[in-house]
Amino acid sequence: MSLNTIAINQRMDKFDGHHEVWLFGYGSLIFKADFPFIERRPASIRGWTRRFWQGSHDHRGTEAAPGRVVTLVPEEGAVCHGMAYLVTPEEFAHLDHREKNGYLRLAIDIAFDDGGSEEGLVYIATHENAAFLGPATEHEIAQQIAGAAGPSGPNSEYLLELARALRALGKHDAHVFEIERHLIDAARS
Repeated sequence: MSLNTIAINQRMDKFDGHHEVWLFGYGSLIFKADFPFIERRPASIRGWTRRFWQGSHDHRGTEAAPGRVVTLVPEEGAVCHGMAYLVTPEEFAHLDHREKNGYLRLAIDIAFDDGGSEEGLVYIATHENAAFLGPATEHEIAQQIAGAAGPSGPNSEYLLELARALRALGKHDAHVFEIERHLIDAARS
């Protein structure tokens, strides 16, 4: 699959005719909502876990030195915490561009921390996209993040902001926090 997924995402018609759609954010969408939204609520999804396995050639890295950003991978029994945004369908033009580097829209059940659930959308970069980097140790991921930067800034900023946002939500993510620990330890050395 191409690095640019805009056209594929524009063909998703699951929510055509809806005036509002819930969007689940689990990475930079938690801390950087650069789009108008009607409502924002802490939420989670089941059966998925957050991993720094997606390459970033357009925001937090370059073609020559891609950064690493999060995607979701299936994991039985897992719960991924994040932030849900109620948006109008007009926002998907911006979001499709923002998430164009291998991410596809997927319909998903979103559970809100204060109760209730709704069907909504999430962007996931699967192993089939050209920017997928795959698994590595948290130490290796931290090393790659430390050396990457792109038009949206240093890759380390993305990691540190995500870790900060998860702590603000009161949510623990062992993968994210272990990479953060390696990054901070390397900076101190």
